[in-house]
Amino acid sequence: MNTMKYKGYIARIEFDDKDRLFVGHLAGITDIVGFHGTTVEELETAFHGAVHDYLAISEQTGRPAQKPCSGKLMLRVPPEIHQAALTAAHAAGTSLNQWATSALKAAVNR
Repeated sequence: MNTMKYKGYIARIEFDDKDRLFVGHLAGITDIVGFHGTTVEELETAFHGAVHDYLAISEQTGRPAQKPCSGKLMLRVPPEIHQAALTAAHAAGTSLNQWATSALKAAVNR
């Protein structure tokens, strides 16, 4: 999956081979915000415009724009998984937070 980032928002990009254009949607929010372009430059311009429009419409309507992830993540896991992760973090010489960040990053980059 290809992505673009702008003002903290991430867009998921796909290619529509039928219509021969790139299509993007903001990821990580439930509001539906889409855009498209036939070139990378057009796509990037449309992405920036979509983010600006989304923020402007949210302000005009008084409905707060959904924000991308804050970087804080709370998980509920079985105690034995928590203990195993903590042990692995200590064995690696890192904090549980640093270890979990590395593990999550490795998982999403697969």
